[in-house]
Amino acid sequence: MKNIIAFAGTNSKASINKKLAIYAASLVTNVETKVLDLNNFELPLYGIDYENEYGIPENAHKFLEAIKSSNGIILSLAEHNGAYATVFKNIFDWMSRIDGKLWSDKPMLLMATSPGGRGGTTVLEIAKGRFPYMGGNIVADFSLPFFGDNFSEDKLVNEELKSKLVKQVDTFQKAL
Repeated sequence: MKNIIAFAGTNSKASINKKLAIYAASLVTNVETKVLDLNNFELPLYGIDYENEYGIPENAHKFLEAIKSSNGIILSLAEHNGAYATVFKNIFDWMSRIDGKLWSDKPMLLMATSPGGRGGTTVLEIAKGRFPYMGGNIVADFSLPFFGDNFSEDKLVNEELKSKLVKQVDTFQKAL
């Protein structure tokens, strides 16, 4: 059986992006899903001086191994000031020091959501532009605007948006 990982690019314990990632993963059939939480992979702030003195922390290796051992990735990025959340950028930087192609060409469903009308599209566009250089195989993407209005009781309640997500999940599943 194939396995996928799902996670949010944030360490918020009440992350709307984590809720979206888990929901999208629940729509993928005949796979084992492992939900990762960045809080379980605490890392010091990346810096070359730290790396030279102490090496690359074990948690960066563990997270990268989770990526490499999966058949696919569902990632929903939080947007902070129009870019990645600091905790995501930090783990991304640490993993890139181990392997520049850290996404390992695994099929990826890349998503973002926010309380506002743009649904994290700015960070989504940044990632779509950057990840392919880092081994990212983005086969599908999805942006969910107005999270509070469109997501309730652990599922999408807006039928039009749900239909769009299901289509993207189907594309992702076919790429596994």
